[in-house]
Amino acid sequence: MNSRTCRVEGILIVQRRAVTAVLAAATLLLTAGCSSGDEEEPESGRSTSASDTEAGTPASEQAAEEAPPDKGSVKVVRTVTEGLKTPWGLAPLPEGDLLVSSRDEGTITRVDGETGKKTELGSVPGVAPAGEGGLMGLALSPAYASDHMVYAYFTSESDNRIVRMLYDEKKPAGEQLGAPDTVFRGIPKGTNHNGGRIAFGPDKLLYVGTGETYETELAQDKKSTGGKILRLTPEGEPAPGNPFDSPVYTYGHRNVQGLAWDSKQRLFASEFGQDTWDELNHIKPGDNYGWPDAEGKSDDSKYHNPIAQWGTDEASPSGIAYAEGSVWMAGLRGERLWRVPLKGTEASADPQAFLEGEYGRLRTVVSAGGNKLWLVTSETDGRGSPESGDDKILQLEVK
Repeated sequence: MNSRTCRVEGILIVQRRAVTAVLAAATLLLTAGCSSGDEEEPESGRSTSASDTEAGTPASEQAAEEAPPDKGSVKVVRTVTEGLKTPWGLAPLPEGDLLVSSRDEGTITRVDGETGKKTELGSVPGVAPAGEGGLMGLALSPAYASDHMVYAYFTSESDNRIVRMLYDEKKPAGEQLGAPDTVFRGIPKGTNHNGGRIAFGPDKLLYVGTGETYETELAQDKKSTGGKILRLTPEGEPAPGNPFDSPVYTYGHRNVQGLAWDSKQRLFASEFGQDTWDELNHIKPGDNYGWPDAEGKSDDSKYHNPIAQWGTDEASPSGIAYAEGSVWMAGLRGERLWRVPLKGTEASADPQAFLEGEYGRLRTVVSAGGNKLWLVTSETDGRGSPESGDDKILQLEVK
């Protein structure tokens, strides 16, 4: 038998019993303050948050996790709304309606989740759309029920930044957004690779995907916020326990476009490659994801390898969501929805493609609860071929 002891207020409690005539010491774990020694300790100087508990998940526990079926399915239940222009971010409201941002128009629109009726809340001041920049990611405050704050990531004349705005439904349409309060500024901007995805994690902290704006050296520079995943408080301060005592959570990224957590609060992110490999990554705090020295899987152990990779013509990934044991990833150039079944933090089977070429470029996918997803198309972003000149939101059932 194993022997372990736990000190409780200076008293050592040991229980003995005979097993095959041999005495062995056994520890009674009397308080939650005793460590089993099986879990990885947090890095020195940082606390463990809900989002990085996977760093200490024993391999045996991951192995015991049940994987979903190798093959899944997708059913388009309905078209929720049409007539959208350069839609980018999507934030479901508690009552079932949706907020969607227009990258190039700099506006936020409310979509009735049942009827598809669109109501423009207003324009976001300071948005300077150009190339891949403009009004992008949206997220609701963790305390939205009481504070009614909507967070947005956008490109200004000088940088990429994150603001929050009061959403007042009682005001007239077009005037329902309050003045933006900047919570974080100074993210590098460029014509392309501006990142843009934001999401509040299970720990109620704000996660931000950024790009290196074609300045590849920024990705490996831990002092820069370009080519990173950032982790912030709702007020925009570096989150307590960040690995570098800065806003930076992970580095070595080219252009992070999707963020999602699984049912065990593990974080995953999608990322644009250059000419060879696009990536889906499991995110572990403090890790280096390789760009520009590695694109896709690498033999260098100092880089965190992706759990799945695709040729750039098959993916060019944007938003991701978790449902039914899989990560679902929207493809822009690939014009398809990818399913990556998971067992722990690894793919349990080959990725599977759905909706290939049926709806054109796919920008954003968001969980709608259970086996349902919201999916936003992106044919009006300047790189699509829209037949009707607009984009739509679809509701899917998946498994």
